[in-house]
Amino acid sequence: MIRNALIALLAAPLALLAGPADAALRVFACEPEWGALVQELGGNLVEVSVATGALQDPHQIQAKPSLIARARNADLVVCTGAELEIGWLPILLQQSGNAKVQPGQPGNFAAADYVRKLDVPGQLDRSQGDVHAAGNPHVQTDPRNIAQVATALGTRLQQVDPAHAAEYARRQADFAQRWQQAIARWSAQAAPLKGAPVVSQHKAFTYLYDWLGLKEVAVLEPKPGVEPTASHLQGVLSALKGTPVRMVIHAAYQDPRASEWLNTNAGVPAVKLPFTVGGSEGAKDLFGLFDDTVARLLAAGGKR
Repeated sequence: MIRNALIALLAAPLALLAGPADAALRVFACEPEWGALVQELGGNLVEVSVATGALQDPHQIQAKPSLIARARNADLVVCTGAELEIGWLPILLQQSGNAKVQPGQPGNFAAADYVRKLDVPGQLDRSQGDVHAAGNPHVQTDPRNIAQVATALGTRLQQVDPAHAAEYARRQADFAQRWQQAIARWSAQAAPLKGAPVVSQHKAFTYLYDWLGLKEVAVLEPKPGVEPTASHLQGVLSALKGTPVRMVIHAAYQDPRASEWLNTNAGVPAVKLPFTVGGSEGAKDLFGLFDDTVARLLAAGGKR
């Protein structure tokens, strides 16, 4: 009896080290939108860690030891790609030493690989500012792109965790149905905005405009990622004198001063959009992200 108890006590720590057979798949997401999508598709089968917050510029992240540790323990890394994380993700993955999540491996997933890219430059010149060779990386601002990414990501989850493939397939189909219904609703609600001329603070919403038919007539940044000077803003203001503009748009993570300047000097409503999950009180998940985005655009455009 005593001998059996001793054996049980010695075996318990070994069992803990081995881990449960149904341990959650550990997913490291670079941005909140992809963390939210993984959660939709994986439910309690996944344990999601997100590298950035909604109020952080995803271009400007440091490969901190805490992030390296999370990448080291990940079974799957889900990021935007298209060079959005070029300044920090390659270093992070290299330092992690995790062979499963290196580029080209099943454990490395880049969302932008599965959608049509816009703003692809004809030529590359660093004097043009923060221009991405693969095109504009902010693909998550169009819900149609999220639908395409969800299909590919659902397949990838089945590949890296085949024991639960049927459940991932079921969840992906359920999400796809709910998402398509939501897209139809958002598109109908936003129909009055089609053709509306808008100004952007940064070229962060190219895909949103493509979806809703908004017309970008000016950008406050003289070059992508370069803060506008007072003289540049004056130039934009002069150029807009003959163009009635519905609103000036900036992302929640951006310093709003340039948009507020145009609001003050031209009477153009400044609209802060959540940009990603968590970017506003209403954007608590992917569905809330677009509920809130459409509502804010309609409110600023004077239409509901």
